[in-house]
Amino acid sequence: MTEPRYLMLGEILRPHGVRGELRMRILTDYPERIPQLDHVFVAESIDAAAPKTYKIEHMRMHKEYGLLKLKGINSREQADLLRQLVVMVAIEDAIPLEEGEFYLYQLIGLTVRTVEGTALGTITDILETGANDVYIVDSDIYGELLIPVTEETILETSIEQGTVVVSLPDGLLPE
Repeated sequence: MTEPRYLMLGEILRPHGVRGELRMRILTDYPERIPQLDHVFVAESIDAAAPKTYKIEHMRMHKEYGLLKLKGINSREQADLLRQLVVMVAIEDAIPLEEGEFYLYQLIGLTVRTVEGTALGTITDILETGANDVYIVDSDIYGELLIPVTEETILETSIEQGTVVVSLPDGLLPE
């Protein structure tokens, strides 16, 4: 998979107040970094051809949501026009990852193998749940597999080799 140009920070839900603030669902593990950014990109989707650039005036957290103020968005009506758009950061401005961390896009397409070496299939998507992520694996043998991402299950991930080695709990594979 090719590296994307942008990473998602959040999704604009609705205006907040009358001065152009935006209520945003946070989709990043590092929301505290957003106020430190000079600008963000806003578009219909992460693969939009020409996202619009906005300077950040401020962002604050309110419960589990971010309240984002963009330069030039000064009224509720202007903010309402951005409803349901995504807020993104350029990949080169993203936070560098720690050793053993991966962006989700890097995992799509990796081959999943058991610790015994049996190829199970390819990661096609990742569900982000409250407890742990779940890899959706397309398997020629078993159909769609849902593999929980836990320390006990995911033993090794190698982006370079294109593989994820798993130790599956009993009962995860169909008979």
